[in-house]
Amino acid sequence: MKKFLANKYLLLLSRLILGFIFIYAGMEKISDPESFARAINNYKLLPFSLINIAALILPWIEVTTGILLIFGIIVKENAFIISALVGIFMITITISLLRGLNIDCGCFGTAGGSKIGIQKLIENFLLILLGIHLVYFGGGEISFSQNPNDQIPNDK
Repeated sequence: MKKFLANKYLLLLSRLILGFIFIYAGMEKISDPESFARAINNYKLLPFSLINIAALILPWIEVTTGILLIFGIIVKENAFIISALVGIFMITITISLLRGLNIDCGCFGTAGGSKIGIQKLIENFLLILLGIHLVYFGGGEISFSQNPNDQIPNDK
């Protein structure tokens, strides 16, 4: 199983999926920061003074980490950042569900307008699995990374 999970093509696929999802999500939020700020406010978890800051910073983190993942640059670190963000998103969705809120998740900015719910938690769980896969195995051989920790040695 470890050999399968360490396959360079599977690692590349994990990087591409996670990277493109986060680039798309971030770009949607960057294109309409006001709507994203409203989505953050709907969760009623952050003080009002931090909402605009979060709406401006989070999308750029998503886009930057997504691009770096796609190009295989410091994969483990970027996969960890993405996994941590998704973990925070899962916590906020869970808290909001427990509070009985019926709000748009804000996951992809204004695109889609998906409501929070169990489906979003499952989607986020799958994204965390991809992130953990990359944190554990790194970027594989198909990357631009010069970091030897991102590359799995060949077991012969």
